[in-house]
Amino acid sequence: MRRQAVGYGLVLAGLLVAPFAGAYPIFLIKVLCFALFASAFNLLLGFAGLLSLGHAAFFGTAAYVAGYTLKNWGLTPELGILVAVAWAAFLGWVVGALAIRRKGIYFAMVTLALAQMLYFLCVQMKFTGAEDGMHGVPRGKLFGLLDLSGDLAMYYFVVVVCAAAFLLIHRAVHSPFGQVLKGIRENEARVRSLGYDVERFKLLAMVLSAALTGLAGATKAVALGFATLVDAHWHTSGEVVLMTLIGGLGTLVGPAIGAAIVVGLESTLSDKVGSWVTVIMGALFMACVLLFRRGLVGELAGLFRTRDLAQQGSVEEKP
Repeated sequence: MRRQAVGYGLVLAGLLVAPFAGAYPIFLIKVLCFALFASAFNLLLGFAGLLSLGHAAFFGTAAYVAGYTLKNWGLTPELGILVAVAWAAFLGWVVGALAIRRKGIYFAMVTLALAQMLYFLCVQMKFTGAEDGMHGVPRGKLFGLLDLSGDLAMYYFVVVVCAAAFLLIHRAVHSPFGQVLKGIRENEARVRSLGYDVERFKLLAMVLSAALTGLAGATKAVALGFATLVDAHWHTSGEVVLMTLIGGLGTLVGPAIGAAIVVGLESTLSDKVGSWVTVIMGALFMACVLLFRRGLVGELAGLFRTRDLAQQGSVEEKP
């Protein structure tokens, strides 16, 4: 636990000084939002064992809701984001109530089908801007006082939001609720035999994951000033699966690291290789699946665990 706390502290310190070390705040904002998106998705797949292929619906529609409330209702950014999170949680409850009736690939297909329906609505609705997207989303003033128009101020706001969300995920995973989710992932029948309402826990996991995904999408829309159909497209759902698997499924920091790798490579290579970046991402995914089946963080954690066990064994063998 001490090693973990030190690691989190170093990461937070690095984020605080990153803009002064030459890192571009807008790029860091995008990385943080997708890191939160991947972590929220991992809460559902990595800890509850539920594969959702429609998580982009929560991400994209929350971005539209936040943009609309700020542009048309004149809400402050924190209120616009809260409205978007509430919408995502409600949507997660509706999708979850329908999807948890099925298991495995059927659950994934139901979430994908419902997400595609919402994507079609985003194409047809006028307020979304259809293929042109929603642009000109104002950043506004936080609590009506703190101006977020500057990139640096916006960056630190995103850091605070994402840090609070990661703390919530950490607390949820290490709570009795999180232990039940792990039990459902490992052996659902046994958890049911112990008297737990499995469907209720699955639905709660879906709602929490959707709300955190909506938080990521809404924050991204406010910070970058736009929301597009790409945010709600099934390709975005596929990308978050890639981020989670590369970083480490079922780990706390793995999805965030996977998001940083994917977003960084896309930003770096898109101008140099164009559409070939998709091929490179596919090759990276194949390499990760074949060589690092537990993801980068999962493999490193396994190495550290093996080393610690070896050290304990050597200490016990000493007279």
